[in-house]
Amino acid sequence: MTRLDLLWWAALLIQVAAIPGTLLPVLPGLALLPLGAGLWLWAVGWSAGWPAFALAWVLLALGWGADALGLVLGPARLQATRWAYIGAGLGLLVGLLGLLPALPVGGPLLGALVGPLLGASLGELLTAPSSLGPLGLLRLRRSLLVGLAVVAGMLVSRLAQAVLALVGVAGFVLLTVLVS
Repeated sequence: MTRLDLLWWAALLIQVAAIPGTLLPVLPGLALLPLGAGLWLWAVGWSAGWPAFALAWVLLALGWGADALGLVLGPARLQATRWAYIGAGLGLLVGLLGLLPALPVGGPLLGALVGPLLGASLGELLTAPSSLGPLGLLRLRRSLLVGLAVVAGMLVSRLAQAVLALVGVAGFVLLTVLVS
């Protein structure tokens, strides 16, 4: 096996690591695609490595867009307050760190779903317009819907990023094998 072969396998391994990284919020996801493609670009030079490198950056940008859309569109449709977003972010942090005492099973992975749900719901519940009643059932229902919208948006964006990571790995293989 030559040095170039070893570098290709290393670049591919870095790119394959992007797939679980898109599903697990504690790992880097799509950011690994340009890293692996950059290693290949360094190994073969600009003239042979630029297509895989460009594809990786395009997929990373699309992934960031999917993340933004997934987190914004669902709660925005429900006209969530900004405190719901802040609560979701804090809930994600608390869930990832495993600080939710009521989660004996699942740890950080389950916490990454339950934390934002609870955080967004609580943020919305505490700051929702008073026209929904002072902590009445309508207000509680709305806060839970906002929390569910945040979690659904996160799941959709994670799924989109996983598909983009698969496209990135397949594109890397095709572009580097076709060029070689």
